[in-house]
Amino acid sequence: MQRLGPLSREAWATLTLQLLRPPCAGASLLSPRVLGGLVQPPAREFAEARLKIQLESDKEKSNFVIKTPKGTRDLNPQQMAIREKILNAVIRCFKCHGAKGLDTPVFELKDFDIAGQFDPMIPDAECLKIIYEILNTLQLGDFLIKVNDRRILDGMFAVCGVPENKFRFVCSSVDKLGKMSWKDVREEMVGKMGLASEVADCIGDYIQQHGGGSLVEQLLQDPKLSQNKLALEGLRDLKLLFEYLTLFGITEKIIFDLSLARGLDYYTGVIYEAVLLQAPTRQGEEPLGVGSVAAGGRYDDLVGMFDPKGRKVPCVGLSIGVERIFSIVEQRMEATEKIQMTETQVLVAAAQKNFLKERMKLIAELWDAGIKAEMLYKKDPSFLSQLHYCEETGIPLVAIIGERELKDGVIKLRSVASREEVDIKRENIVTEIQRRTCES
Repeated sequence: MQRLGPLSREAWATLTLQLLRPPCAGASLLSPRVLGGLVQPPAREFAEARLKIQLESDKEKSNFVIKTPKGTRDLNPQQMAIREKILNAVIRCFKCHGAKGLDTPVFELKDFDIAGQFDPMIPDAECLKIIYEILNTLQLGDFLIKVNDRRILDGMFAVCGVPENKFRFVCSSVDKLGKMSWKDVREEMVGKMGLASEVADCIGDYIQQHGGGSLVEQLLQDPKLSQNKLALEGLRDLKLLFEYLTLFGITEKIIFDLSLARGLDYYTGVIYEAVLLQAPTRQGEEPLGVGSVAAGGRYDDLVGMFDPKGRKVPCVGLSIGVERIFSIVEQRMEATEKIQMTETQVLVAAAQKNFLKERMKLIAELWDAGIKAEMLYKKDPSFLSQLHYCEETGIPLVAIIGERELKDGVIKLRSVASREEVDIKRENIVTEIQRRTCES
């Protein structure tokens, strides 16, 4: 039978108009009328004839190629398993901190935001704690979380003599310091932006400094910055932030970096960015230069821009670089360990033929107990093929039933990783599988 290709817009429009045109007074016999869901025969013949003409004309256009949309890619089961592992770690951490789900085109699953009027630096400190927890959980390697404040940057530019109308341009140049040398950044400031050499050098003296809470204290005594209102506000908030981060026990991973600029204009206060100190490299792997894996900051004015009444809604948030993390974890797991492509906890298998009914009884019992179980869709699969399936998909346990097991009233439980087998009483098999899966 010949398969029809997709209809063109014109073909669909013709069919729809002919079949769904509402009845009207004095309609001709060729005007279709829907009566009880059926089209009157003369009208149906007319519609079919029109549709046939359209299909014939579209015959040459029926071939098409399915392409992945730009900016996306297909994921195979292994990649999906890795991606879900990352997202589950992120979601668990977000929920641990009281997050409520929101699905919009702007705020994605990988974002965590706190909105509302709160005391200074308390929500900001929690955002940094969340980044710390997620990166620790994912075990990507050693990392640092850089912090700065846009008010400190603006105050620094002002005391160094940068014209106010060039603040944002200079900020963009400073943001390149991790990718360019200070010499190149300085040349851009002087050559392209027209800053005086002494102004650029003043900026360089500040932005090449980094440290911890002691640097904040030092800059609070700086004769220039301490006289600038914006810089002073930012430094005082950072001092408070480091006090809270000390209470959270994460200051060993936090660094005050004056070169951190975060080029987005909507940031109004504290900004931060998590970077891997070195890409995780093992034997057989290529070095991965993935840069930032998480970032965020305070944006107190952004939401108010979209409020008809112009109400100010202070916000602070973070974003996890899921795609960058995915590329790291994918390479590591493919090179070093077997990836479990399924959440299935146990495969129900038979050691001999003619045990389909016993397998179905057992798997139904496991499903009813909330255990994630599978069995092969064959009446008499070979025992070896069942074990191979577990190894390929990463299923950790096999519940085996055969003649001896049926006679003795037991189920043989096999660990796929260690190949250790133990007999479990039939009535205890659910409890034993639950115990083992909880431990893992």
